[in-house]
Amino acid sequence: MVRNEDMRRYGSAALQILAVAAVYYGAAKLGLLQQVVRGQVTPLWPPTGVAVAGLLLLGLRIWPGIALGAFLVNVSLGPSLPAVLIITAGNTLAPVCAYLLLRRVGFHNALDRLRDALALIFLGALGAMLISSTVGSGVLVLAGALQPSDFWPTWSVWWTGDAMGVLVVAPFLLVVRTTRWPRAPLTRWAEATALLTGTLAVMYLATNTGIPSLLFLAFPFLIWAALRFQLAGAAPCALAVSTLAILAAARQIGPFAHQDLFANMVTLQAFNGAAALTALLLSAVIIERNRTQEEIRRVVVQLSEMVAQMEPRPATYRWPPPENDEGRGASPG
Repeated sequence: MVRNEDMRRYGSAALQILAVAAVYYGAAKLGLLQQVVRGQVTPLWPPTGVAVAGLLLLGLRIWPGIALGAFLVNVSLGPSLPAVLIITAGNTLAPVCAYLLLRRVGFHNALDRLRDALALIFLGALGAMLISSTVGSGVLVLAGALQPSDFWPTWSVWWTGDAMGVLVVAPFLLVVRTTRWPRAPLTRWAEATALLTGTLAVMYLATNTGIPSLLFLAFPFLIWAALRFQLAGAAPCALAVSTLAILAAARQIGPFAHQDLFANMVTLQAFNGAAALTALLLSAVIIERNRTQEEIRRVVVQLSEMVAQMEPRPATYRWPPPENDEGRGASPG
């Protein structure tokens, strides 16, 4: 009986590892469609978000799936097997470190506190992704695939691409996995549809017009999503906004036309970073505010009930007061 349970547990773990590897590989192929450096460095690397979300949801035991997916992606890109193995190690170690750091500070998968959003930004994205970008860029230079002068440009795109994967893709996957979808009135669904339609329309206009300032039109919709739907609305909107901006940058159209690679990357990553931070931070603040208001409401109800129970009953007085039985009939002197 124990052996059968162990086999089922091992079989479930193996399926999860294979599933993570398959999703990682598929997300990598999507990310490589927008590569900008040497066919394998992109401004948004979705597999990193997949890896961090998978670790947060399934635990540290699925790290072999991340390694397997990273190896399958990089082995087709080269430049050599030793370099591929080192890059795979860096791509695996970075999300594992992000997971350990986040768990160390008590991260909540629901991203329902401001401290969770800040931890994901500074520990999970900006901090841990230094590992993969440094290892990957350094290996490409040492292997001769990049010139030494290309190290920092490659490193910057690699680092921001991995960080954006954590900031954009991981929250979306966490929302899909952890958010409960209650029955909502028709007006709520109509509002969500209007939000999504408006976001896509504004981004289509901004990315097909040669006016960079039109990109700022996306922020009212991100704020709308965070205020009304919290992370369940802000995370998909941030993912859609970033994806459309990256597609425009890869095709060099709209605000990304007639500029060099460095200028396009600065514009793109500044916009994507601002959009992701707006969605995460504002959603966390709104969730905390709502929870605080609910807690205050609950405490007020409890205090009202306690005061009602402690309220004294009105006393009944009679005048003149009744005579003392002991003194009744006693004569003075």
